[in-house]
Amino acid sequence: MRVLLIKTSSLGDVIHTLPALTDAARALPGIQFDWVVEEGFAEIPAWHPAVAQVIPVAIRRWRKNLFKTLCNGEWRRFKARLRETQYDLVIDAQGLLKSAWLTRYVKAPVAGFDHESAREPVATRFYARTFNVPREQHALERTRQLFAQALRYPPPDGIGDYGLDRHLLADPGTQPYLMFLHGTTWPSKHWPEADWRALAEDMAALGWAIRLPWGNESEKRRAERIVEGIPGAAVLPRLSLAGVAKVIAGATACVAVDTGLGHLAAALDVPTISLYGPTLPGRVGAYGRSQVHLCATGPGAGSGDRRAPCFDTLGAERVSTELQALLLNLPEGLA
Repeated sequence: MRVLLIKTSSLGDVIHTLPALTDAARALPGIQFDWVVEEGFAEIPAWHPAVAQVIPVAIRRWRKNLFKTLCNGEWRRFKARLRETQYDLVIDAQGLLKSAWLTRYVKAPVAGFDHESAREPVATRFYARTFNVPREQHALERTRQLFAQALRYPPPDGIGDYGLDRHLLADPGTQPYLMFLHGTTWPSKHWPEADWRALAEDMAALGWAIRLPWGNESEKRRAERIVEGIPGAAVLPRLSLAGVAKVIAGATACVAVDTGLGHLAAALDVPTISLYGPTLPGRVGAYGRSQVHLCATGPGAGSGDRRAPCFDTLGAERVSTELQALLLNLPEGLA
């Protein structure tokens, strides 16, 4: 059976789709997926053994210059690639108008969330088969349930399996280190720089090496300020998503704000402490084993406000205590 999956973005959403592929591969041996995904995240689907082809799409870039996109042939080539393969089913796991629109170019039945379940109900007009998946649960579990209904196998029990091999990605034999995943999009999601610095000093004093990635110049400068003068703490060179994944996979543990890289750490089964301020982890938090969620409780916490700081009640001392406890309780061989 060949299925076309449409789940274009964001990084966390793409990662949250992986366990549904694992479920399907176990329930239906031999099933193969082609995956339409934003070009910036195209490395991720290829890591899963049930994915045969990755079909990059550039909706974010194309929207900025529609005329150029139409004239340079990129849109035409993308549509032609969708039509190259005969599919038994299309699953739109995004539930948005932009993802549903892409299904128009595939000659196969389209399955997706129903009117009550889709993030944008208008998307359901493009589906031949719709399924009700209650919203009041984690996004990852919603996707697992959608796949089970669309592909007609019993809903799986137990924690989802991302299907990634951490040890295959990680560099063997490196010095144990911690990863601080400090970069995020909303200003209000940023944990204060002074707290990152204090946490780095605490962990370095305990003998831990610390690594910080970055994705833009602002993040690089912040990372350099956090580690300045701290023995064993270093800023990584600029890396691709696959390169960052490799370093995360080799880490003993991570500390992350609400960011896509935190979800990647969870997918790689790396013990992680995730810090939540304006957002709550219930529906979109880091999902997996050895995942600790710490939530701010001050003004604005959990409000969804993109700008107002709200981490006053979640300082470095508490995070340091929780991180040390996490490290002490790691299974033998991971510490």
